[in-house]
Amino acid sequence: MKLATLQQGGRDGTLVVVSRDLARCRAVPAIAPTLLAAMDGWERAEPQLRQVYDALNSGADQGEAFDEAACHSPLPRTWQWADGSAYINHVELVRRARGAEVPASFYTDPLMYQGGSDGFIPPRGTVVAREEWGIDFEAEVTVVTGDVPMGASAEQAARAIRLVMLVNDVSLRSLIPGELAKGFGFLQSKPASAFSPVAVTPDELGAAWQGAKVHLPLQVHLNGELFGKPNAGVDMTFDFGQLVAHVAKTRALCAGSIVGSGTVSNKQGNLWGSSIANGGVGYCCLAEVRTYETIEQGKPATPFMQHGDVVRIDMRDGAGRSIFGTIENRVDTASAA
Repeated sequence: MKLATLQQGGRDGTLVVVSRDLARCRAVPAIAPTLLAAMDGWERAEPQLRQVYDALNSGADQGEAFDEAACHSPLPRTWQWADGSAYINHVELVRRARGAEVPASFYTDPLMYQGGSDGFIPPRGTVVAREEWGIDFEAEVTVVTGDVPMGASAEQAARAIRLVMLVNDVSLRSLIPGELAKGFGFLQSKPASAFSPVAVTPDELGAAWQGAKVHLPLQVHLNGELFGKPNAGVDMTFDFGQLVAHVAKTRALCAGSIVGSGTVSNKQGNLWGSSIANGGVGYCCLAEVRTYETIEQGKPATPFMQHGDVVRIDMRDGAGRSIFGTIENRVDTASAA
């Protein structure tokens, strides 16, 4: 099943069920006016939403034309957004660029930060930041949970996963070292994120959803050029059951909580073999290629995002069809005032 939120009807938008081919949709106010409302009453709402989904796919309900550009993030705001770093290759590279060691515990205990969840930007929204802050994109996979009890096991947590989405988890790299040096984590360096236009139930992924991971390439284009296509199911040290259980170790999760994978990253050797141009799978953030450049050339050559740059994030099935719709964020420079 595929669900989206249109930018109409108030701050939390209007929930629509979307056909499998992303061509048609149907608002469902009698079932749930918003996705957050549907999450709160999932056991009641889910079977009814599936009936609408089946009707759209069979043609019994023609619905309305679906326009990705009219969408907000599926959850324009929610109770919680916790982002992990399940791809240790990414952690190793980024910390190496800062001259920091990777603690041994990172390989057995997930790294995670608490992001702001009071407002996300739309999938086609603008990232507003100052260029000197080091604007970077981070392409990731995320899940939305139902209620998860405190102390849930990884298996219990995996069963509580209701939806899967993509995200551009924006990072302001030049602000990160100073914040981390305070020993209290991210705040200013992690502005609002943008999620994919469509959220899907795990069963919609078919065989690609195995072991609480999505085994498909995550495609990233920067200014129209393919920048990365690493497989999200490869080199993922912690699966989503483990990530959700990590959040729930000392607190319960409310239905509608979002948990992210961290930047998707596959192990690739070196700069000359890792880029798309050199036959590699590329990257899901600028920090990684800059790290390779620093290691092999002494300094980074690739700039962070500048005014007018556009990042595009998508994931396609085996037949080349978009699953979640496309995130497409343009950078606009914030005032220096």
